[in-house]
Amino acid sequence: MKHETIEKNVGLLGVLIAIVISFGGLVEIIPLTLSRETTQPAPGIAPYPALQLEGRDIYLREGCYNCHSQMIRPLRGETERYGHYSLAGESVYDHPFQFGSKRTGPDLARVGGKYTDEWQRLHLVDPRDLVPESNMPGFPWLQTAKVDAGLTPAKMRALRKVGVPYTDAQIASASSEVQGKTEMEALIAYLQGLGTASQGWR
Repeated sequence: MKHETIEKNVGLLGVLIAIVISFGGLVEIIPLTLSRETTQPAPGIAPYPALQLEGRDIYLREGCYNCHSQMIRPLRGETERYGHYSLAGESVYDHPFQFGSKRTGPDLARVGGKYTDEWQRLHLVDPRDLVPESNMPGFPWLQTAKVDAGLTPAKMRALRKVGVPYTDAQIASASSEVQGKTEMEALIAYLQGLGTASQGWR
């Protein structure tokens, strides 16, 4: 009888469903927020320097994450192709993280240092010059567009509010570090840093 009462009362059924889903979500989420593996940086992981931070914002703005993930799964086929599988502690300073699941292009979690800066530049200007079968679009305008150095300190201060440990000195010097840099230089700096901090332990 009680079961029938719940099924016939749509409002009560909705409330009970919400309660059950909430408990299930809490069981999944709370342990993750308390685990050091997901809340503490992995060895060698530090906040992005100013130029890399600007490059990351360009990476997001241009939609690179729509085709490239930054999450190597612990499967043999992935680790043989891309390197050591990704750890949560590598992404504690990423807001938002770039795990993703879409791989029109290769995973970029360990791309740093794999190619030269010049290779990256040529590839970003016209990918088919280097990879004829690529369907990636070119980004030639990044060569002339300049980074807005006035915004960098504000970005760092905002990230500090969500737990990224930027120091006052890093914030104070941020504008001078990116002054006069092109968006191409910033994006390449970001790409060249991906995965390099973990080289000591992977």
